[in-house]
Order: sequence, then C-alpha cells, then structure tokens
Amino acid sequence: MPHLRVQIERQVATIVLDNPPQNRIGDQMVEELAAAIEAIGRSDARAVLIRAEGDNFSFGGDIMPWPDDDMHALRARFERFMSVFNLFERLPLPVVAAVRGLCFGGALELALRADVIFASETAAFGHPEQTLGIVTLLGGVYRAAERSGRSRAAEWALTSEKVPAATMERFGIVNRVVADADLISEATAFAEKIARGPTRAHAAHKALLRIWAVGGVAAADEAMFDIAMPLFETEDVKAGLASAVKALKAGQPRPVLDFKGR
Repeated sequence: MPHLRVQIERQVATIVLDNPPQNRIGDQMVEELAAAIEAIGRSDARAVLIRAEGDNFSFGGDIMPWPDDDMHALRARFERFMSVFNLFERLPLPVVAAVRGLCFGGALELALRADVIFASETAAFGHPEQTLGIVTLLGGVYRAAERSGRSRAAEWALTSEKVPAATMERFGIVNRVVADADLISEATAFAEKIARGPTRAHAAHKALLRIWAVGGVAAADEAMFDIAMPLFETEDVKAGLASAVKALKAGQPRPVLDFKGR
C-alpha cells in the first residue's frame, strides 16, 4: 500500500501522508515523496500543499528498522532522507504545510521545509530525538533556529517538550493557527491563491531567501540581479508593468492580474 499520494487540481499539487496509524516516515514514504517531487516538476502545478490523513500529521521517523542496521546502513538511510527533504525544500514553487495533531521529529523537519505552515489549534510540535539520545538528523534544530532564534530552538531540542501551535506561531515557526475544522479548507484556499500569482517571482524569492540563509545579506545582494532581472522578460512582468502604467496614467486603481506563471 502507498504511504503517500499526490494529486494536482487547480494548479495546486497536494501531497498527502497516509501511513496509518501514526504516518511514520520510513524508506517507502521517502521514495514516494521523491517520486511525487518529480511528478510535480513535470506538471502544471504552481503551488504545493502538504498535509496528512488522520488525526496527526506524523509522529516522525519510522525507527523500527534502526536497531538492526549498522552504522553504514543508518548513514545511507539518513543521507537519502536528507537529500529528498532538501529536494522538497528547493521546489521552485510556494509550499504550504497544513499540520494537525502531532508533528514530531522527522515530521517537524519535513514541515520546516515548507515556506508557510498552517496549524490547527490543537496541533503540537516537538523534537523527541533527545529522548533517544540522538539529534535532529534532518536539519530540524537549525531550521527551527533560522525561524525562531538560536535560544528558543535550543530549548525545544534540549527538552523534547511538546510545543503547542500557538507558541510556535508566536516564535515564527507557524504562520497561522486556525480552527481544527477549518485547517484544510483555509490552507487549500491559501495555496490556490498563491498558485494564481507570479510563479517565477515566487521561485526567485525562494532562491534569494535560501542564499540569504546560507551566506547572509551580502551574498543575497550579490545574487540579486542575476536572479531578479530575468523576471522582466516574463509574460507576467510585461503584463503587470503595462497594466500598472496604464492605470497610473488614467488615475485608476491598479487592476488585479490573472498571472500565467510564465
């Protein structure tokens, strides 16, 4: 049985984790995620939504095979997981995560790859790795620090506490907390909205933020015009500038454009 599925509708690719009862992330799910990323790349999708079936987003990694693996096998597994998660993070499309219930360990590390996180009011997040004597193997602690600051990320990692969605919103991990019953509809509506936006510009902003995260403001400044200037050759920018100038000359409000994503 598949542990993950992807469907594309209204130019939104929806990835659904479906490995009951805990949506644990194992080898099969990661390979299916890799296949989903490839399928999205070949599709007309202009935004991505990742969510899960059931009451919980995911309890994290499937640890069942780990005790039987030697060090080389474990490292190979984790390197593969990291590689696929990073491909997901680098999708040149806006990615929205909709999180309900528990989002622990590797699941939090996956959600942190999204650009925007919606969480239900009863959602809870955590790094349980310390209870196993290990670290966040897929980059969770420093991705949390990128959003919330070093001291807060360190506290969550050191304590393995269960952190409620409202706290995660306050410290910048979660973008929006919504009622449990409204989570999927609101996250989907948001994904559909940004899918109608300037897709190439969204990709450019993601690239600039990634460069800033690695090299800081100076590195992003160096890359800015190599990334930004090709946008002026796109259909979306030509239409956007023309409509804005026309509206300005006529003293009228700027119209809302139907961007084509090219």
